[in-house]
Amino acid sequence: MSLPAGTARHVQVLRLQPKDEITLFNGHGGEFHAVITHMGRSDVSVQVGDHKKIERELNITVNLWSGITANERMDWLLEKATELGAATVLPLTAERSVLKLKGERADKKLAHWQAIAVASSEQCGRNQVLQVRSASTLTQAIAQLPPQQVHQARWILSLSEGAHLLQDMMQALKTRQTDGPLEVTLLSGPEGGLSPTEESLALVAGFLPVSLGSRVLRAETAPVAVLSALSCWN
Repeated sequence: MSLPAGTARHVQVLRLQPKDEITLFNGHGGEFHAVITHMGRSDVSVQVGDHKKIERELNITVNLWSGITANERMDWLLEKATELGAATVLPLTAERSVLKLKGERADKKLAHWQAIAVASSEQCGRNQVLQVRSASTLTQAIAQLPPQQVHQARWILSLSEGAHLLQDMMQALKTRQTDGPLEVTLLSGPEGGLSPTEESLALVAGFLPVSLGSRVLRAETAPVAVLSALSCWN
């Protein structure tokens, strides 16, 4: 079989040759052993072997709702969220988001972000690809939430007084593991954070305020810190 253009370019950059062995995945779990049979200027052919049921996913499903950040910061966040095991990312057009997306521009940005997730999966050896959902507002996202189950949690990163420490929330979540596969929806704002109206909307929808401590982290750093903690806890 011939490799897709992007994968073929990756193989060529690595200067691999016929008879070299590579690992392929289709994004739906497991991976395939393959051997390169042809290296052309713009195409690469391989012979695909057996499928191996190897998984590198977390024992907890993490759905990240992230306020869209400016410039390359969102790209960086998508890359790290993939490496750290997030299942999905929902880019949110928040009130304080600098970057506003709609129409053709939104479609191009979504394709760009999904390509980053694929490339990051290839780099880190993850064989299920993080899914980047179409950008929406927080109101639209909350309207599509299904009823919350006992083994599911909704967290909002917050600087407000009374927010729960992350380690306490993780410990509380661990006690629900017997009720079903654990799942967390993590809401994080853009630069400047979520507006008071947006935070209130999230709290009404069942999101619990979570604190990462006394320091104020960048918009792209805070969710990565939570994902790192969940990855180690896993």
